[in-house]
Amino acid sequence: MKHQTTIPMTRPDGSATSAYCAMPASGHGPGLVLCHEIFGVNETMRKLAERYAEEGYVVLVPDLFSQIRPGVDLGYGEEDHAQAFALLERFDVDVGLADVALAARTLRESPATTGQVAAVGYCLGGRLAYLAAAGALVDCAAGFYGVGIEAHLDHPPARPLMLHFGDADRYCPPATVARIAAHLAGSPDARVHRYPDADHAFAREGSPLYRKPAALVSYERTIAFLHEHIGPRYDLSALWDRHTELEFEVRDAAETMRTMVAEPYVNHIPTLTGGVGARQLHRFYKHHFIPSTPKDTRLVPISRTVGATQIVDEQLFCFTHDEEIEWMLPGIAPTGRYVEIPLVAVVKFRGDKLCHEHIYWDQASVLVQIGVLDPAGLPVAGRETAAKLLDESLPSNVLMQSWAKSEGKD
Repeated sequence: MKHQTTIPMTRPDGSATSAYCAMPASGHGPGLVLCHEIFGVNETMRKLAERYAEEGYVVLVPDLFSQIRPGVDLGYGEEDHAQAFALLERFDVDVGLADVALAARTLRESPATTGQVAAVGYCLGGRLAYLAAAGALVDCAAGFYGVGIEAHLDHPPARPLMLHFGDADRYCPPATVARIAAHLAGSPDARVHRYPDADHAFAREGSPLYRKPAALVSYERTIAFLHEHIGPRYDLSALWDRHTELEFEVRDAAETMRTMVAEPYVNHIPTLTGGVGARQLHRFYKHHFIPSTPKDTRLVPISRTVGATQIVDEQLFCFTHDEEIEWMLPGIAPTGRYVEIPLVAVVKFRGDKLCHEHIYWDQASVLVQIGVLDPAGLPVAGRETAAKLLDESLPSNVLMQSWAKSEGKD
C-alpha cells in the first residue's frame, strides 16, 4: 500500500471493486474503513482519509457505488445532488455492506495494520458504519448523521458504537434521533451525541452547512473513541515536553516544526500572534518567536490534563523584559522588569504530532508588571495573580470594593 493511492479489491464472486487508501507516515497502524457520503469517493472523502491517516490509521475508502457505476466522484452542485440521489435509489445496502466487510478484511490481512479495524461513516456511510457494528464486521464504529439507521434497530450493535446527529437535520430529524437513542440506551457500548443548531453534513468542511464547533467536538469524540477501542496510543505529555524543549531550550525553529503536522497553526489569543500553515508558522518561530523570547524564560508547571487528543497545560511563564518580545509585547521597548504570569496552553494533537496550540494569558497583568498600565481604579492585578496561583490562601476579592460590606452577613 502506498501513502495515497487507489487499490483494487476482488469480491468473493470475482467481481472487481476498489478503495482509496491513505497511509500514516509510520506506514503502520490500526485499520479504518471510511464509508463515504452519497457523493462517492470525492475530494472531501479523500481529504478525510488523509486526516485520519495523520491520526495514525491505515485508511481504506471503498468505492461503495461501484456496484452501480465505478469511480463516482461528485461535487455539491444541483446536478451533482441529482446524480447522487439517483445513485442512492439504485444502491443495494447489502452489497454496500459486503464491500465494507471486504475492506475490513483487506485491512485485517494487511501487514501494514495491527489487525484491529474500525469503521467511520458519513451520511449513507453512517448507516453502513452502524450495520458494520451490528454485524461485528469491525471492532468499533462511528457514524455521522447516518440516514436510515432507524430501519435497522432490530439489529443492535454487537461492537462499540458512537453516533453523531445535528438537531436541525431534516434527513434525520430529532424525533428519529430520539427513537434511535432510546433504542440504544440499553447498550452500554453505544453512545449517541446531538449537536444544537447543526444540520445534516455539519462536519463537511467548505459546505454552507458546516458548523465548526460541532465538527470539532464530534471529531475529537470520535478519535477518543477510536483510541479507546483500537488505538493507537501516544505519550502526548512527552511529545509536548519535547516540543517546548525545542522552542525554549534548543531554540531551533526547523526542529520545532518537525514535531508538528504538515499544516499546523499556533494562536496566541491575547495578541493574535502566531501562524497558520507550515510556511507562516516556521517564519513566525524562526524570525519572531524564538529570537525575541527572553533568555531567562522559565516555564513552571502547575497542572497538566492529558486527554485522548489534547493537553491542557497550566503553568507560570516567567521572564525578564530585557528585549522586545514581539509575540507578547509587540512594539514595546524593553523595560528590564521581571514578569510572572499564569499561562494556559491548549494543545491539540493529530497522531503523534502537534496540530495546533491555543495559548492564553492575562495581558493586563503583563502590562501592569512592566509598568505601562496603571492598575489604579481598574479591576486588574500584576504579579499577585501568579502568587495566588501558587498560594491559594492569599487574600481573595481584594479588587471588589463591596467585599467588606458582606462581612458577617448570612
